[in-house]
Amino acid sequence: MTGFFARWNTRSWGRRRRPPGRPRKELVINAPTKPTQLVPPGKYSAHSIECGHGVAVCVSRPASDVGIAILKRGGNAVDAAVAMGFALGVTYPAAGNIGGGGFMLVHPPSGRGDPVAFNFRERAPSAAWPTMYSKEETQFAARAVAVPGTVRGLALAHKRFGKLPWPELVEPAVALARDGFPLDKFLADLLNEVLAAAPEKAEFQRVFGKPGGGLWQPGDCLKQPDLARTLQLIANSGPDAFYQGPIADAIAAEMAGGNGLITSNDLANYQAVECRPLTTCYRGYDVYVPPPPSSGGVVLLEELNTLENFDLKKWGRWSPETFHAMTEAMRRANHDRARYIGDPAFVQIPEKLTTHEYGRQLANSIDLNQATSSVDLSADIPLSPEGQDTTHFSVIDRDGMAAANTYSLERIWGSRVVVKNTGVLLNNMMRAFNLFPGVTDTKGNLGTAPNLIAPGKRPISSMTPTIVARDGRVVLVTGSPGSQAIPSTVLCILTSVLDFGMPFPTAVDSPRFSHKWFPDRITFEAPERYPELMKALKAMGQNVVRTGPLPQGDAHSIFVPQPGRYIGVTDRRRNRQSTAAGY
Repeated sequence: MTGFFARWNTRSWGRRRRPPGRPRKELVINAPTKPTQLVPPGKYSAHSIECGHGVAVCVSRPASDVGIAILKRGGNAVDAAVAMGFALGVTYPAAGNIGGGGFMLVHPPSGRGDPVAFNFRERAPSAAWPTMYSKEETQFAARAVAVPGTVRGLALAHKRFGKLPWPELVEPAVALARDGFPLDKFLADLLNEVLAAAPEKAEFQRVFGKPGGGLWQPGDCLKQPDLARTLQLIANSGPDAFYQGPIADAIAAEMAGGNGLITSNDLANYQAVECRPLTTCYRGYDVYVPPPPSSGGVVLLEELNTLENFDLKKWGRWSPETFHAMTEAMRRANHDRARYIGDPAFVQIPEKLTTHEYGRQLANSIDLNQATSSVDLSADIPLSPEGQDTTHFSVIDRDGMAAANTYSLERIWGSRVVVKNTGVLLNNMMRAFNLFPGVTDTKGNLGTAPNLIAPGKRPISSMTPTIVARDGRVVLVTGSPGSQAIPSTVLCILTSVLDFGMPFPTAVDSPRFSHKWFPDRITFEAPERYPELMKALKAMGQNVVRTGPLPQGDAHSIFVPQPGRYIGVTDRRRNRQSTAAGY
């Protein structure tokens, strides 16, 4: 491990303080202690609950209920997060998983220690090499699978912070898989779509197909007995049961039979990593994100440090100036993502990227009247001629400990490879590397060196679980799926709250936008609602298109306006029936 980010892999560090003379802002509302539902006006009508003991929010209500049950049993936020991580692998198998990987961020109660990040990103098999892919190869195959990290990551977080015994955290998922749970419309539709699209995947069809045939309907019961047995082994024997023994042997056999590269040794040698978060101070608040290989954390902090130099509040939330400045910050940060970010065990990442000084340099490079050309910005990256699925959950306990977890199978339903007789759906995370060295183009394909495939290397990730604190106390927990748009989603929420004082549910519900460097365009959820803004942006040289086909992100968030007053918000952009849980 080399460079600045190598230093982020120890437990003790100096917290980055806010610059001198920059006052703290206050978030104060009068919140009742009894659960109260708040539904703001807006297209998606994010569901909110306000309560005083604990909150768990995610895309699947059964998994949120598992989190709350763990809190009521005396578990802390990490216990609840671990249980939710396993439960989502059952109740939202399109992205929740034990066959993928991700990042967890933990903020202990005020005065009880510093925030900690857990990196359980997947790793390339030991037999991988930079040019292993041809353009004809499918992403839905064993060769696309990287070594899974979720089980090791959840176990490491539990070892560091957990209170309840490990089996108690896995057994709710065992019960959900064994006994089944009623499908909501969202998951029923997802199942029907993928089953129709993947008729050749026999084990996938056996595990997820409706018994007796036909289409899944809302209210139908989905049972996963093979997965229940796998989870029971993990509950009884700990994480080693996944990485050694019958489950690992079955994964290795599945890989060998499908031209995959993962071996039993790759599984046995996998380890998750405890590391310290990256942090910056924005408008008087401390913002924590995971370090690389999360590129999303670096991108978000770059954007915040750039925008710190502009008076967004004076301009207004939907002013051309604010929209333009945020877009240009996104453009520059994503350019740096392609240019510099990779697994810090393999590449040297410049120290400057998350500093306030560099943010000022980027801000000074922005013309507030004219868009920057992404092609001009990329003069040092040769361009070739032109020729998502993740999920996030947040949890907080009565003591104020918070956990933000984002994990993924890469594409929705991952590789669609289910390991025979285990119920384990595997990722296709090898596709998160830059697959074709040197092939970087204006369509958004990247071939830059920092994220090329290498044995044992972790691909970069846009996953950005985020915790915001003031004076050591958590005030906001968020994160999202959405691939490279994830940092933009988090940025939209943070600026809506910290710059513009937007009501918390409305901040989640509010329209979002993103710029990824390439393609050189802004994707915006609601251009038709702001015709004058669109006209002004066009005059500045910005190219705005409507976000599609999916909305941007799915940001299940928690806001803490006062100690012991929690507002949990489920984003309904994907699942219109998702609800926050709390007590």
